[in-house]
Amino acid sequence: MRFTDEILIAAPTDVVWQLTVDVEAWPELTPTITSVHRLDAGELQVGSQARIVQPRQRPAVWTVTELDAGRRFAWATTVLGITMTGTHVLEPTDDGGTRNTLLLDLAGRGSGLFGRVVGGAMRQAIHTENQGFRRRAEEFVAGDRA
Repeated sequence: MRFTDEILIAAPTDVVWQLTVDVEAWPELTPTITSVHRLDAGELQVGSQARIVQPRQRPAVWTVTELDAGRRFAWATTVLGITMTGTHVLEPTDDGGTRNTLLLDLAGRGSGLFGRVVGGAMRQAIHTENQGFRRRAEEFVAGDRA
């Protein structure tokens, strides 16, 4: 089962990418994430891990499974036998902005039922997160122009 949220951001892709890979700052962008603690140092790369705490959820360790610098980043965790993969896809737009797509894929036994039960909350969460990326990126760009 897949949940998707796509948004246009009036900021260059490199600005949105920096926000995307600065995972420890995500709690400043969105109320859907309470804390993020990297479990390794250095640049985010395949194999990097972070412990994420979200409201009304148990803490989970997410592991980077894919990274195409500046364009795509995916990581996954398994909760109750269900693998959740979160993917961030950034595409430059003709006007110098960014199309930011957030995907949340659920796989494994019971994932369909789980997705139907909590799908509304998941859709709302990734939409809220994408709005946070847009707000912060556009504030950053506006600050550069001031």
